[in-house]
Formats: sequence, C-alpha cells, structure tokens
Amino acid sequence: MAALSLLVGCVNPLVADVGACRAPWSEQAGDAWQPGALGAPEIATVYAPKALVSGRLDLVVAAHPLAARAGFEMLARGGSAVDAAIAVQMVLTLVEPQSSGIGGGAFMLHYRAADGRLIAYDGRETAPAAATANDLRWVSEAERHLPLPSARASGRSIGTPGVLRMLELAHREGGRLPWAALFEPAIRMADEGFRISPRLASSIAASASELQRDREARAHFLQADGSPKPVGMMLRSPALAQSLRAIAAGGADAFYRGAIAADIVDEIADTSGGITAGKTTLADLASYRALRREPICSAYREIYLVCGMPPPSSGGLAVAQALGILEAFDLAAHKPAAPDADGGRPGVMGVHLVAEAERLAFADRDRYVADTDFVPLPGGSPARLLDPAYLRQRAALIDPARSMGRAQPGAFDGATHGRAASVDERGTTQLSIVDRYGDVVSMTSSIEGAFGSFHMTRGGFLLNNQLTDFAAVPLDAQGRAVANRLQPGKRPRSSMAPTLVFRRRSDGSRGAFVMATGSPGGAAIIPYVVKTLVGVLDWGLDAQQASALVDFGAFNTPATFVGGEHPNVDARDDGRHDALIEGLRARGHRVQTAAQSSGIATIVRRGGSDERPLYEGGADPRREGVAIGTAIGTTVGQPARLSSP
Repeated sequence: MAALSLLVGCVNPLVADVGACRAPWSEQAGDAWQPGALGAPEIATVYAPKALVSGRLDLVVAAHPLAARAGFEMLARGGSAVDAAIAVQMVLTLVEPQSSGIGGGAFMLHYRAADGRLIAYDGRETAPAAATANDLRWVSEAERHLPLPSARASGRSIGTPGVLRMLELAHREGGRLPWAALFEPAIRMADEGFRISPRLASSIAASASELQRDREARAHFLQADGSPKPVGMMLRSPALAQSLRAIAAGGADAFYRGAIAADIVDEIADTSGGITAGKTTLADLASYRALRREPICSAYREIYLVCGMPPPSSGGLAVAQALGILEAFDLAAHKPAAPDADGGRPGVMGVHLVAEAERLAFADRDRYVADTDFVPLPGGSPARLLDPAYLRQRAALIDPARSMGRAQPGAFDGATHGRAASVDERGTTQLSIVDRYGDVVSMTSSIEGAFGSFHMTRGGFLLNNQLTDFAAVPLDAQGRAVANRLQPGKRPRSSMAPTLVFRRRSDGSRGAFVMATGSPGGAAIIPYVVKTLVGVLDWGLDAQQASALVDFGAFNTPATFVGGEHPNVDARDDGRHDALIEGLRARGHRVQTAAQSSGIATIVRRGGSDERPLYEGGADPRREGVAIGTAIGTTVGQPARLSSP
C-alpha cells in the first residue's frame, strides 16, 4: 500500500504512519487532555471553533477523533466508504457509548460512483412480536401504571437492534476489505483502553444515578464508590472486545443468534430491582432484517437534487418539504452579511423564513409520517407531500412579517390519522465519508437517549430505548389512531436525516456529487440539517462555516430556538441585546436561547478532476468530531505525514 499524506483537523504532531495518528488526549500513556489545547475535544455544551479541512481523494468526518482515525485507516488500506463507516461505528460503540453503538439502529445513504446507484439502508430497530399498543403507557391492562422505573429505563423501551444487520448488508454490496479487518481498531482499543474524553465524562456524570441501576453499566462507567469515572481515566472493555471478535469472525449472525442474542434477551427480561421486563425473544432477534429503501430525492432551485431517508425516518421527507417551501423565497438575499469562520450571523428574515417552513413541515410530519410498512403516506408515497403545487400553497401561508406560531397539517382526501406529540432521539451520532473511488456514505446512528435504556449487556454494549419514539398513547383526543403508534414488528418514527446532495441535470436526473451532511439532535436534526444545506447551497458557506453556523429553527410550536452557545449570539439577559433574537421577537417568535448540541458532519466537493477531486470537511464545534482526509499535494509514495490545517 502506498503511503499517504494525512490531513487532520484535530491534531498537530508529525508522525511517520497512519496507525500512529492519535488525538492529543488519546490512549497513549501519559497523555492528558488540556482545556484549550490545539485539537482537544470540546467539553459538552461548549463551543470550540474548528478549522476547515481540505483534502484530495477522501475524507472522514466523525463524532470522535479515535473513530475518525479508524475510518481513515480503512480508507488508507484501500477500503471503501462503507468499510470506513463500519470501522467508525465499532469504535464509537466504545468511545461514544452515550450516543450510538451495536445495541442500537441506524440509517445510511450510500452513493456508488461506479454505477451511479444511490441506496437507502434502513437499520431501524423493531418492536417485538408480542408488543401491544399500550406497552409504553402501562404495565398491563390489569396494572395501569407506567412501566418501572420509567418507560425509558424499563425493558419495554428496547427495540431489536438493527445497525449490525444494516452494516452487513451494506458491506456485502459496497465493501472492499474483509469484514473482520473492519473490527481491528475497535478490538484493539477495547483491549488496550482509551482515555475518557470531556464529553463522555460529562455524560457519565449527568446519568450516574441511572447507570447505577444496572450491574454491568455501573461497573463500566462508575468507580467503586459510585462516583462517575472522570476525564482522562483509562477505560477498557474486554467484554466488548470479546463481542466484537465474535462478530468479526461470525458476521452479524454472531450477534442475532447464539450467546450474544441470549444475553440481550436476558437483559431485556431482567426484573431485578422491580424493573418492568420487555417482551423481546430470541425469535425477534433471529428474524430481524435490514431493508433497502428508495431514497427521497427532490429538486432544489432547479440546480440540486437533495436526497434523504424515507420513512420510518421523517427526516428526509421533512427536510425536503422545508426546502420545497423555501423555494418560494429568495434566501440568498438574506445570507449572513459578513460570514466568518463560524458562519457569521444569519439575518432575521432568513431565520424567520426557515423557521416558518419548518413549522409547516413538522405539522405534516406529526400527522402523517410513520413506518410506511404499517401506515401509508397520503396517496401511498411521498409524492403528494412533495408536490410542488402543494408546497407553493404551504409557502403562501408564510407571512414575512409575522410568525404563524403553530401550523396546521395539510388536508388530504382519505387521510384519517390522529395527531400525536413529537418524540425524538437524543443519543445519536453522524458520520460522513467519501473514498478515493468517489463512493459516499452519510450515516446517522442512534441508541435514542443518552446511554439508551441504561441497560448494558454482559457483552459490553448498551441497549437502546428506541421504542419510546413511538407514541405512548395510540389514539388522539378524537379517538383516531395515531400513525406512529406501537405495533408488533413496527419501526418507530425517527428524525434522523442523513443527506446527500447532487447536481441536477437538465433532464432532471442525478448528476455529480456535491455534498454530504447530517447531525444528531432528536427532532432538532431536521432544523440542523436544513440550516446546513441552506448555508452551503443558498448562502455560499464552506463545509466548516455551514456546520458551525448558528443553530436555529422550529418545530410546530410557537417557540423558535437560536443556539445561545454560539459566539455570534449574545444570549445575555435572555438575548435582549442580540439583534437577531430581538428581530425574531418583533415578528412574534417566542425565542429560546438554550445551548444546542448538534453534531453536524459535512463534506462538500469543491472541484478538482475526477481522478483527484478536492473536498472540504466540516465538523461541528459543539461536539468532539473531527475531519480527516488525504492532504492536498500528496504524491503517491511520499512519506505519510500528519498535519494541522
């Protein structure tokens, strides 16, 4: 393998080989994280500016430096974007367990340059075959009280994990390296250990009382006296290493059948401490299938095709609706006046229009969108919700001078769904990857809440609480069935929105790759992705500026959020000194300035030849993510070199 030059937005030493690439606070003996040090990961909820990374051939943007490094290691071996995504996810299971892992689910968009194929992979969790509509609402018809200690922390919240089946399917169709090789970095790290980062330490501290309840979680995350393990402590996981070895050798079957599957079922059925058991069986695990679905692709300003995930994720459809509504307005006229490295300050009118479009999209989402294998969309496909004439009608409801506060869903003949309150993921991660072959992956992965259900298997991984993404009450106030109600085998509605953008040819077909993005953040994923797309496509921001740009947007409530953690937002005195916040309030918005915790990962192609394309990578300053790619000017055969832009 020819040596490659490595360009990373997180580190500054020069090293002699890719395998030696380490973050300044990594697992190396004696390393210690220093606040403010170059490339040190941000403390949770703290905004730490990051530089744009530009590179040739390939890029990995992932939520943790060690995971990004593992993904780049696969690319440097000649692996594909899918190979890199698998390596990244395995490491994230260890180093970012609060957000994702093999006990959860994921959605992936994969573009294959060789044949131009675009595939949406659905690895969303499923409800057990024995589930009933009220399982999250009460223990049983006879015991009409919440599952204990809560719906989330009971066994009832745990869906059959889907990420490994999904990754295996994607690898079968888009992998280049052997399956087992993709597990090597995570196995090595689980055996040798890594130093706990500030974000993980903060997350452990915030969830210490819940983690205390589970024996394996308590032993892994807490010290002997029950206190949370701190920043810089070495964390090893021989149990996870053993599980990963089994999966590396035996494929996903080693997870869904046999000892690991039995351990998962035992953990879900555990009633110690009065916990309400779940209903998952070995048959539920053995019968799980990842699915290929047709991506939702819609034109934007006649220049681009924006492609996202279809249901059971609502993300792709809601993003497409919001952008379709925004086509009625000249957003370019409202771009940040003087964009800086952090994206600048968005204008009042730009934020107002985007937030209103999102209210309209969320109104339809909350009424109509669920797992379409159980509940069809109006008209049986996304077409009616994305019809340009319909979206122009929705855009006409926007008053440039006044917020609508709360939008009503559109009316469709034959649609009788009840409306349910929004529920959303909180423990989620995003990775975006492009490889030297031109293949691209955008993948969002989740265990739902921070540390999922707080249930940890003896195999060293946490189990999700994704079933709480179902509506707990299956009927609305009018007695109509809620689309996103719990049903056996059903996949809960998600907000995850991995997104790929392409040039739109004159005949409407898909052209060259332009952009990959996505974010964690629960229902806020949709506004995070919309503002990033608008930032690049309408406002001309680079990948880092768009990822760093002030987080703003709305669900279908009178509240509009503006991220008060951003350096271009003055959140003092509830934002009374900030022109953006006060301008929105003057238009009737109820502005909330709580710090946002998006984790946007963006790649933008900026030119170059087909043989040597030029990419930009942007990692969200609000989390620990970094971009890693092959440096500009690399000559095959040069010594490998690690540098900071």
